[in-house]
Amino acid sequence: MSSSQTTSPEPRYSGGLVKRALPRGLFGRSLIIIVAPMFILQAIVSYIFFERDVDASTRRLSADIAADVSFLIALEDKYPAKERTQLRALAAKRLRYDITFLAGQTIPPPAKLPKHQSTIDRALDEVIAQQIGEVRHFETARAGNDFDIRVEVHDGVLRMVVPRERATVSAPDIFILWMVGSSLILLGVAVVFLRNQVRPIERLARAADAFGKGRAVPDFKPYGATEVRRAAEAFLLMRERMDRYLKQRTEMLAGVSHDLKTPLTRIRLQLALLKPSADIDAMRDDVMQMENMLSEYLDFARGGAGEQASVVDLSQVARQAADRAVRARMAEPRRLVVDAPQTVTLAIKPHALGRGITNLVDNALKHGRHVFVQVARDERFAEIIVDDDGPGIPEELREEAFRPFHRLDQGRNLQAGGVGLGLAIARDVARAHGGDLTLDKSPQGGLRAVVRLPV
Repeated sequence: MSSSQTTSPEPRYSGGLVKRALPRGLFGRSLIIIVAPMFILQAIVSYIFFERDVDASTRRLSADIAADVSFLIALEDKYPAKERTQLRALAAKRLRYDITFLAGQTIPPPAKLPKHQSTIDRALDEVIAQQIGEVRHFETARAGNDFDIRVEVHDGVLRMVVPRERATVSAPDIFILWMVGSSLILLGVAVVFLRNQVRPIERLARAADAFGKGRAVPDFKPYGATEVRRAAEAFLLMRERMDRYLKQRTEMLAGVSHDLKTPLTRIRLQLALLKPSADIDAMRDDVMQMENMLSEYLDFARGGAGEQASVVDLSQVARQAADRAVRARMAEPRRLVVDAPQTVTLAIKPHALGRGITNLVDNALKHGRHVFVQVARDERFAEIIVDDDGPGIPEELREEAFRPFHRLDQGRNLQAGGVGLGLAIARDVARAHGGDLTLDKSPQGGLRAVVRLPV
């Protein structure tokens, strides 16, 4: 008979909680790098000052007070009552204590005395106990800022009120004030300095973010520390190279498209002059398909190059793009429903984004009987949602549908009749605006395409 043992997985410890507690920004983290060592250093200095220096000074002063108490007890035990009165007055004048004699009183045993917690009280009790021994009962208490010391003598209680400055150092509060004040001044200087150092990095990040969304940043200039200037100059050089590359690619493909369309136009004119037949109609369809393929190639290569972003109404762009798709496919207008009731203003490249939305609506019209377009916006994103009631795309094939020049062979084929660039163009345009295009199952039963753009 065999038995199996199940072992529970070992607990995993991670720094997730610490990471969430730490600030995410460079300014906050840099400030912690400066403040944390300062705080630790001050804590160590304060500990050394109060636990070692102050405690040692307090014990030395307490030893002097205990010696005075021991001397006054000896006077009470040695001299008669008349002489003790004069000696008490003389001792009070010389020692600057307030000394009184409480005849006939006693002090309870030490077990009934409250336990003192402060360093001064503890040191005073210990030193006095060492001086006068364990035979006599005594107690110490606070009288305002001063110390009230009572000691049992043979015929009463000797009471002494000792000023605070005689029992402890008088400047710990000033020491703390100087430390806190100097720390606040250093912290203020650090905040101003770090803010000036972080501001160029933040500006570079905003410029890179705007460039990633296809927006112009004409007023960006490198400034700040040497390393930040080098990063900014590298960014400007990269932007210039990318702009030049996109321009050259677009011009090259535009030239190729123009050179190919010229003979295609001649072929189409020659076919129009020939007598109609099945072969002529097939050749005419092939020429038209080649022209459409060239247009899609050029749209894919062009993307949003050469177009400047401007603040426009996204709802209006979506309506116009959807209408173009309906007219191009010669579909019935009632098959399309556009829900964009509110004005959604956004900095975009309207022509490039319009091409992408047109492709999505065209694909939806191609495979669904009804198409629904929605435009929405929240605090962070604006969305264009295209739903249809067609067959949809299986979840495992949705990402594959974005591959350029790729045609789906299973289920719904979004690229039927094309070259496989419709979704690729739409996603490329969305990502050029800093957003993305995703596919999901539509509530209408077909496919849902969502273009999400950052506000």
